[in-house]
Amino acid sequence: MKKVIIWLSDPPVTGPSTILALRFMAGGVFFWEGILKFVYVNQGVGRFTKLGFPMPELTANFVATTEIIGGLFLLFGLFTRFAAFYFIAEMIVAIFSTKISLYLGTSPLPLPPAPPKMGIWAVLHEIRSDYAQLLVCVFLLIEGAGRNSIDALLKRQRRSIIVE
Repeated sequence: MKKVIIWLSDPPVTGPSTILALRFMAGGVFFWEGILKFVYVNQGVGRFTKLGFPMPELTANFVATTEIIGGLFLLFGLFTRFAAFYFIAEMIVAIFSTKISLYLGTSPLPLPPAPPKMGIWAVLHEIRSDYAQLLVCVFLLIEGAGRNSIDALLKRQRRSIIVE
């Protein structure tokens, strides 16, 4: 476990500047989706209630808060691997809690507005955003935040303190 924590807390920070675009994409989406869970009941507590989550108000508010904070972490490139790891787990839970019932045609959520309404093609269509977010977070977990990040700034500062 100690090795995992060390690996998560010491990300590479030499990646290309273009990693910033991926951080902005994933961080921005998580950030505004977190806000939407507070603003619109059907996206937060209502959705978590329909899905049968225990303590839906607490769960929805926790997820919304972590999406806002984690989204900001990704946007700024701070604790990037920790945030990416959390979001990977969140996206896996989101996929399993919403898409299996869609596949079976038993979803408690409104069905897609246009065909396909159930089955594998409905799942593949509805999963596109979750899939993109999941893979961007896998990339950020592996590659880190890149050189234009607070993670990189902190690593440079640690190195200069050690050299002095």
